Amino acid sequence: MSTEDSNSEMGKLIARVPLFSSLDDNELAELLSFVKRRRFRKHETILAEEDSNRYMYIVMSGKVKVIRSGVDGRELLFAIHKRGDFFGEMALLDGKTSLATVIAMEDTSVGLFSKDDFDRFSKTNRKVVEKIIELLCIRLRDAWLMLRVFSCTDAERRLRTVLQHLGENHGVRDARGTLIAMKLTHKDFAAYTNLARETVSRLMTALRKRHEIELVGPHQILLTKAFKKADDFA
Repeated sequence: MSTEDSNSEMGKLIARVPLFSSLDDNELAELLSFVKRRRFRKHETILAEEDSNRYMYIVMSGKVKVIRSGVDGRELLFAIHKRGDFFGEMALLDGKTSLATVIAMEDTSVGLFSKDDFDRFSKTNRKVVEKIIELLCIRLRDAWLMLRVFSCTDAERRLRTVLQHLGENHGVRDARGTLIAMKLTHKDFAAYTNLARETVSRLMTALRKRHEIELVGPHQILLTKAFKKADDFA
């Protein structure tokens, strides 16, 4: 891909980021001049806790996970970001480090936007500042989800909450139900729910037997209409 094509692709993705969606073509071009592009291999750390106060990242290709180690040493999974998603935006606001680490789940390319550049840009563009308020509301809803997950004592309800969230945010709907359009292993779900992998496997088997979920290809899950119906009556 040529540099011109790469910049065009990056510009289209940045225009879809809620924080920058209100910018016109000239403003986007100015913003694009600040963005640097980096590539990461599968399992490579993209953003460590101690570096999380410097940049906002936009996923150009690939997929990443946001994790933190629990008190027992187990990996806790807080979020998964795919192409077009972004993370690290809190650093642009307060310059403080995050309590999480971001790791590439597959070969990934990201665009980096530094706090210094953001400060210069936002001083002349109030539309971005207004969008920040909307963004904070979105992140707050995500935080509420994790509180619901970790405060739930019922293991199946905890797993169902995560499945429902993934379906709403990463789902592709068709006549069968909602396909979670990302490859996730039982280990990933264990990290997302803070459950043992054996517990996740047992619960997944039970949901399959009740025809609430189906496995589609390698590590993709279909939430059937029976899953939604059971949630409606829960």
